[in-house]
Amino acid sequence: MLRGRESLVRLIGRRRRFLLNRQSLLSSPIQSSLNLCTDKNGEIFSAKTDDYKASNVVKCPICGNNVSADDNIINTHLDACLSRGTKRKLTQRTLLQLNFCTQSKGPMYSNVTERQTTNVVTEDPAKSLVPNAICGLENTVAVEEDDNNHAVSPLQFECMEHTSKAGLTKNQINHQKIDCQDELPSSSPDTEVPKPDIDFTFDGISGATLQTFIVGRRFSDEKEINLETSISLLRDPQNPKDPYAIKVLCADSGSCKVLGYLPQELSQYLSPLIEKSCLSFEGYVTSAPKHSHDVVPIKITCHKLVSDCEIDDDIEVFNCLWKRALHVVESAKNYPSSMIKYQHNFNLLVQEVLRSNPHLFTDDERVFLESFSTLSADGQRLFIRLYTRKGPWFRLSSISYREVLDSQEAVKELLANGYICSFGDKNELHDDMKEICNLLTVSELREILSVLKKNCVRGSRKQDLAMFLLHSYEDGLCTLLPDMILDRTGICIRISSKAESLIWRAERLFFLNGEQDLSAFLLVDLGIVKYPAYNRIISEQIFSSLSDLLAYEEAIELAQIMDQSLDENNVELVSRCIMIADSFMPCTYSETIQSTTSELASTFHSRFSASWVYSKVVLLGISFLEREHRYHDAVNLLKRLLCNFPCDGRRGYWTLRLSVDLEHLGCSNESLLVAEAGLLDPWVRAGSKMALQRRVLRLGKPPRRWKTPSFSESIKRKIIEVHIQGRPLNCEMGMKSRFYGEDGEQCGVEQLALQYYAGEGGGWEGVHTESGIWLTIFGLLMWDIVFSDVPDVFRSKFQNAPLDLDTDSFYPVRKNLIESQLQKVHDGMAEEILITSWESNVGTACRGVNWDRHSLSELRAAVTCIGGPCLASLCRHLAQDYQSWSSGMPDLLLWRFHGEYRGEAKLVEVKGPRDKLSEQQRAWLLVLMDSGFKVEVCKVSTTPKSSLL
Repeated sequence: MLRGRESLVRLIGRRRRFLLNRQSLLSSPIQSSLNLCTDKNGEIFSAKTDDYKASNVVKCPICGNNVSADDNIINTHLDACLSRGTKRKLTQRTLLQLNFCTQSKGPMYSNVTERQTTNVVTEDPAKSLVPNAICGLENTVAVEEDDNNHAVSPLQFECMEHTSKAGLTKNQINHQKIDCQDELPSSSPDTEVPKPDIDFTFDGISGATLQTFIVGRRFSDEKEINLETSISLLRDPQNPKDPYAIKVLCADSGSCKVLGYLPQELSQYLSPLIEKSCLSFEGYVTSAPKHSHDVVPIKITCHKLVSDCEIDDDIEVFNCLWKRALHVVESAKNYPSSMIKYQHNFNLLVQEVLRSNPHLFTDDERVFLESFSTLSADGQRLFIRLYTRKGPWFRLSSISYREVLDSQEAVKELLANGYICSFGDKNELHDDMKEICNLLTVSELREILSVLKKNCVRGSRKQDLAMFLLHSYEDGLCTLLPDMILDRTGICIRISSKAESLIWRAERLFFLNGEQDLSAFLLVDLGIVKYPAYNRIISEQIFSSLSDLLAYEEAIELAQIMDQSLDENNVELVSRCIMIADSFMPCTYSETIQSTTSELASTFHSRFSASWVYSKVVLLGISFLEREHRYHDAVNLLKRLLCNFPCDGRRGYWTLRLSVDLEHLGCSNESLLVAEAGLLDPWVRAGSKMALQRRVLRLGKPPRRWKTPSFSESIKRKIIEVHIQGRPLNCEMGMKSRFYGEDGEQCGVEQLALQYYAGEGGGWEGVHTESGIWLTIFGLLMWDIVFSDVPDVFRSKFQNAPLDLDTDSFYPVRKNLIESQLQKVHDGMAEEILITSWESNVGTACRGVNWDRHSLSELRAAVTCIGGPCLASLCRHLAQDYQSWSSGMPDLLLWRFHGEYRGEAKLVEVKGPRDKLSEQQRAWLLVLMDSGFKVEVCKVSTTPKSSLL
């Protein structure tokens, strides 16, 4: 894959159905100093901007696209397809339709630190709409996504500390002070949640009533529930999904059948009250459900089991929990009982974006998005279902969802409000012929071919049959095709371009990346992903104006066109995208250079600028040009990048490529000058810096340079090498080397090296980890610093790291905290910190931390044997420049104990018969040597054939 392609794909995320700026981008004059409209042979491309069609093409067997018959292009395209996994599936299911099995992850709020209890948003902390429940709370029961579990408390995490204190252990209560005097926030920017009018005390709580719902009806013993059915509540601490679960039992006739469960958002507060405060609850059904799986409205009344129950020691905990329970009940009144999870999540996303970013929408756009909440439940659910599917077109006759009771009326409503569009006329079909053809089944395609008396090969794929029909239509041989298609599909609908573009904008503003979408809510609701708790302190906007956001969106569109053009091998369009991106990059230093303070504060903000996106398009274009051996064009673009982005962590790679490409052009003197200048650039670091140093030593020999650089001795330092032999399984070029291990089983070079070090190599234990174990150790040791209170770096509840982790601002902003923690690590407290962090946060998503790959015992052994000084030095490198140093670490981490509490560690880079060290790997080895680590390179060679005889 081309360098920069994977990064661009992550930036784009889910490809948009409608690119509103495509025509203006591709047809407007380009103000670029480059002319990429000729290929390496000087041939001029045609001026058209439609899909490029080579005269001699073949069909890719992976993705089905047409590819030029040139051998090099075919191989490159196949590599890209196979690496991206782009083989099209003939059937598709959305994440909303999938069933997941969640795993029990222990008590919901165990070991939650005091720092994690408050959600701070400086604009208006009382009106935050983001449901704190989405940050990793487990489900009460294994409720599927279409169960009507709706109640959401915006204060879930604000009371996590108090809930954990009210759990099963008394010690947690006695050693921490509770402060729960804050005001109840409203759950909507427009509608305040009424504060409970009950001035409650423990003695006067008996008789208090709560209105809530029965959820999880799929797991009930009684499918039919009648009005005013008597109910009671029973704790279910053995529930594998949630230890705070509360069953709702039928109290009539003493049957005690399970009717369902209380909503998880309420049961987390009532459970400790039932267990610790001698409370019980009884009630009745206030409305009979229409369907067996619908939520059931109920009213429950609180009773004291023991009249003289004393909770003096726990009165603050009791007050807080009861207050939160009341707030959950009041908050639930803002949402219809029929609102199901994904519908509720979608509404929350839209409302939160409109609340926090009103300046990024026009009046018309705001009215349009706000109108979504006024749609019927069926209309909302159908739109969300269609939006999360690939599409773009859907057959109206095939739309059927169990939770959408009247699809026809929902379609009419969505059409009337502009959320979808439709057609049933052949005159409207021409531009969308290909997409509509894909809606036909294989049997329908064959039927059309037989009617038209067209021969087709039996066993042909659906895509082949559709393309055959389309080519026949384009050639004028099948003029009746539109009528025949519509006769079979009937009316078709799709998401309107306005709705798609605005919802895409809302998702991008909510998640601030292209990798997350509405499915992130579902993964959290199902307990598959749990995000850490942190304070969101917002002091400034990511996008200061609508014009900035529109420029960013336009740049993302160009990036998508670039990505699609590479898929289709459209060389002309790729070249045009490069020139457009080049023309939109900043042209002078003054546009990008800022003061030092502002530079550090806004480093990560720059990644949400149009210029940043265009630079990624240009970088990918450079890789494309280098592959085509168009080094003159690549050099010009690299010089433009270096000129326009003077403070950028990518400058090291750009400088290295510029020096290499200049040498390809025979400009060795200029190549040397570029390398020497790069070594003076403070933004050139890690492996790129070492590669430039080695280039200077190689190119700077007499007579070009007579003086030996000062860094030559450091670069030429010898790294200990160990040579071992293995019996090869394969010796083919381009394939990963495989060997027979000492046990006769097949293994890679790393496993072979582990076997050597465990045996004759000295009795070492170890793991093959590369960077994985180090990033895990760093994340655990620095957990509280990574998620500390820093303004603007946490924007949503779906982040596994602060926005500035990969930037130069991460370390200076937290310098005191980092150095204080590193001093503890240096002084030998690393193992204690590691254990505490693991037990408090196990299973929670954090950048770099892999909970499944390494056990706590392995991490403890590694930390103990490495020692405090070495570990502190390594963590300091990662804290100062996470982006540069988070890759290229040695393959193996080995350790062995000398006694119970002392040991030693060794890091080993393993190389097969045809491998050599990369510059990044060499840089890491030298840095580790400077930090006091024992490092070596283990070279595996094949056993000579004569030795095998």
